[in-house]
Amino acid sequence: MARKTTSRDRIEPSFDSIQPRTGKRSLADDRVAKPSAARAPSRRKPAGKRGRGKGGARGGKRRGGFVGVIRGLVYWCFVLAIWGGIGVAGVVAYYGARMPSASTWAVPDRSPNVKIVSVSNDVMANRGATGGEALLLGDMSPYIPEAVISIEDRRFYSHFGIDPIGLARAVATNLFAGRTVQGGSTLTQQLAKNLFLSPERTLERKVQEVLLSFWLEHKFTKDQILEMYLNRVYFGSGSYGVEAASRRYFNKPARDVGLAEAALLAGLLKAPSRLSPAHDPQAAEERAQVVLKAMSDAGYVTDSEIATALTRPQTRAKSYWTGSENYVADMVMDRLPALIGPVTEDLVVETTIDFHLQSEAERAIRDAIADSGEKLAVSQGALVSLDGTGAVRALIGGRDYSTSQFNRAADARRQPGSAFKPFVYAAALEIGRTPESVRNDAPVRIGDWTPENYDQKYRGAVTLSDALAESLNTIAAQLVMEVGPQQVIKTARRLGIESPLQANASIALGTSEVTLLELTSAYAPFMNGGYKATPHVIRRVTTLDGRVLFENAYEHPPRVIDPAVNAMMNQMLARVVQEGTGRSARLDGWQAAGKTGTSQSFRDALFVGYTANLTTGVWFGNDDGKPMRKVTGGGLPAQAWHAFMQAAHKGVPAIGLQLGNPAPPASVGSPVGSGQDPVAGLLQGLLPVPASSDRPTAARQDGPTPPAEIGATQSRQKTTLLDLILGN
Repeated sequence: MARKTTSRDRIEPSFDSIQPRTGKRSLADDRVAKPSAARAPSRRKPAGKRGRGKGGARGGKRRGGFVGVIRGLVYWCFVLAIWGGIGVAGVVAYYGARMPSASTWAVPDRSPNVKIVSVSNDVMANRGATGGEALLLGDMSPYIPEAVISIEDRRFYSHFGIDPIGLARAVATNLFAGRTVQGGSTLTQQLAKNLFLSPERTLERKVQEVLLSFWLEHKFTKDQILEMYLNRVYFGSGSYGVEAASRRYFNKPARDVGLAEAALLAGLLKAPSRLSPAHDPQAAEERAQVVLKAMSDAGYVTDSEIATALTRPQTRAKSYWTGSENYVADMVMDRLPALIGPVTEDLVVETTIDFHLQSEAERAIRDAIADSGEKLAVSQGALVSLDGTGAVRALIGGRDYSTSQFNRAADARRQPGSAFKPFVYAAALEIGRTPESVRNDAPVRIGDWTPENYDQKYRGAVTLSDALAESLNTIAAQLVMEVGPQQVIKTARRLGIESPLQANASIALGTSEVTLLELTSAYAPFMNGGYKATPHVIRRVTTLDGRVLFENAYEHPPRVIDPAVNAMMNQMLARVVQEGTGRSARLDGWQAAGKTGTSQSFRDALFVGYTANLTTGVWFGNDDGKPMRKVTGGGLPAQAWHAFMQAAHKGVPAIGLQLGNPAPPASVGSPVGSGQDPVAGLLQGLLPVPASSDRPTAARQDGPTPPAEIGATQSRQKTTLLDLILGN
């Protein structure tokens, strides 16, 4: 009976039964069996078998205990998993309830970008919060998405918004490393964070990130998600999106990015600011090599392709945007709101800039400073070149945009020196003077002011044409007092000078400050036949779908100079270049005219000149106003002007300027006699002409010479006579 009971209640180790009651019954049966065995020794097993049986029982007991632990562990893990799932579901439900309804979710618009292009539709710059336009996935180099997927989310095309495998791998890697070395977020999660969430690390933000990732995966295709990500992610150095980053670091569009460059861009995503090649080129290169290895592991590239990519020179980007075209881009953004209002969508701004001329202008300024800057104490330069309509074809705001973004061509006001004299002479011609009118180059005193010539020499009787060619200060001062400072200002305003001008005698020597841009544009009427040339750099503004928001309206400019006066000015200014202070600006095969300018103590040196094709102004100086080492407008500025204009006119058929020596305009009367200078005739015999050994033998006279010294009383008397003559 007992034997039957023992056989039925015997328990074998098994994972199929975890009932503790069976174990208790087995232990109880063992205790009952022992006294039964004592009473019936004839049924006891042999010693050997008894030992083995005891050992087997003890082994079974140990195995049952281990299995029980495993069973308990599995059981409680299962229980905890259920409760954990319930808890997670509760947290998700709680934070999900705090979010707006999913029906109202929408991808926010990307910050508007302004693409600025040249006349040949070459991209000069992108401006806006992102720094680059959005591209379709097919419009960017295929290496870029491959590199990003390889290093950031290799299972991007197979997961559903979150990647449990990648998350588990990241957790394990971070645990072994003892710090955070790898992230588990997918590209979809990163996009959700960039689009909708703040960067703070909280449980609520993480839950919302997951929910938004699910929504993105449901709403958009994988390619659309990747496209949005690549157009919005931050690549460091102020660049958002692959187009901005490509132009920032490689100065090329994203479609032209090579394998090594794509690996560098993808590597930046780990730490954009720290790994930027503008900050640490070595770190950027090392990270790019990690990306190349990941691309190889993912099967996107071969070992030979990687070997070729590794031979590429290390990328070294400047700490700021570089290229002189950025001066133009900044100027465009300053003027754009006044033309179209606030920028609320992606725009294309077509400029008047010729990229070839822009490059030649940049080279001319940089070479001049590189060759002579240290020797002549010159640190900065600027250049403006525009055509007869006022369209700016090239503009250089400084030596290097990456080190200084201040636009010295459009925003800096400097004394033009003698480069202002053409407006004085034009005003004199408008009241009846001619290039052959004679004045006496001798010491002049106007009140307490005694202007001197640059070489401190005097030439006696000279024509106005000679005086302008040699930039004689005494003659310019006399003409201002004859014409009147206010009339000179009116003439300058009419031609294009907009800066405040002081109505005093020293305006003859360019003591009122102007910008290089307005000064250059005011010379343009001389080259275009006498018409206003309003300077402008924006030709047209359109939306991406081609809708025109603005188009300039400078096709029918007003006439600002009489044709006869214009021809005489061209004749005189051409002499400045051919035989006067601007000889260094002479061009091969092209007739040129212009004027030099030097401010007091050599703080500013300018040359503004023109052909029948372009009007160009060049300035050199220092931002802090320190004097240069005797740099005049006929030196470094005229040389740089020549270098630029010679390159700009290469291969262009030569056209001559409108020259001539006609009579004064009929509207200007001459009360003394035909062909005679009114003031010269009235003042004949009032004061003798001082003898001068410097008097040029080639001087031509059309009447008596005015007095050489003009005092305060005499100046008032002469002005009164002139007022009577002109009816003022």
